[in-house]
Amino acid sequence: MKLLEEMLILLGRVVTILPLMLFAALFMGRRSVGELPVFDFLILLAFGAVVGADIADPNIPHIHTAVAIILIALLQKIVAYLKIKSRKIGRLLTFEPITVINDGQFIVKNLKKTQYSIDNILLMLREKDIFDIRGVRMGILEANGNLTVLKKAAKAPVTLEDMKLSKATEDFAMPLIIDGKLYHQVLAQLNLNEGWLNAKLAELSIQDMKEVFFASITEDKVLHISLKKHVPDSIPPIYH
Repeated sequence: MKLLEEMLILLGRVVTILPLMLFAALFMGRRSVGELPVFDFLILLAFGAVVGADIADPNIPHIHTAVAIILIALLQKIVAYLKIKSRKIGRLLTFEPITVINDGQFIVKNLKKTQYSIDNILLMLREKDIFDIRGVRMGILEANGNLTVLKKAAKAPVTLEDMKLSKATEDFAMPLIIDGKLYHQVLAQLNLNEGWLNAKLAELSIQDMKEVFFASITEDKVLHISLKKHVPDSIPPIYH
């Protein structure tokens, strides 16, 4: 009998708290649900903790949870307003966009700042149907963790049919060296060897493979190198 009573209380809490959560989410706006900047992420964590405790522990007064949800939603709304009113507050509460690729070259120091690995960036590029970093003019990690890519003019999406052109295959470059580590199987697949690679690196005045942060090679044996100590000429500043 006591168990049934507790289950009914639990059901009542779930049925009443979820509509309140929905109302709070709609009140905070689409941005807090769709993008998840840092502060909004913390707000959702707070929601989860408050609601989880309320549902799991029948001894917690239900009205306290409802008031907490309303207060959290109001706080998020106030902070969102302040971020719009003051750039300084906005910059304190979120990350600034940061350029991690410039003119086909990785900016290693910026990758280290973001704590994103090269594998993360390559994955995000593939999700945008980019398999050759040479075609990237600029890659920017946004405050919400997404990667925004500006393609070079020659790689921009153009309707080839309109231009009466045809292309047999898309550009595809295989990672050959990642953070100084050589993938021998890629060379073998292209019927190449390490001697060929060392000769190519020597042509670029690269004495040690460990200087290479990232290297890719196309099926046409075109090699692209991004050095660990590469210093870009100029990177346009990107702000919110």
